[in-house]
Amino acid sequence: MAQSEKLITTVSTKGQVILPKAVRQRREWEAGTRLIVEETPEGVLLRQAPAFSSTQPEEVFGMLPFSGEPKTLEEMEAGVLAEARRRHDRD
Repeated sequence: MAQSEKLITTVSTKGQVILPKAVRQRREWEAGTRLIVEETPEGVLLRQAPAFSSTQPEEVFGMLPFSGEPKTLEEMEAGVLAEARRRHDRD
């Protein structure tokens, strides 16, 4: 669909708006997708809401329990690489 093609939809009595299928498919917005609604001078902007709210490291540091010796950066990188290889080989 060309960018200049205008699509028209209707607001229901419940305030619901149907987004055209082509738009939903391009954006990969399936049923249940949460959208941020933002009023702008030009109209209304819809953006997909992030899956998780933004956090700062100090808000989540130490949230997962761990007992044992701390891991070195090299050990963590080796673990990430091993998991990536495991997942790649599985697919």
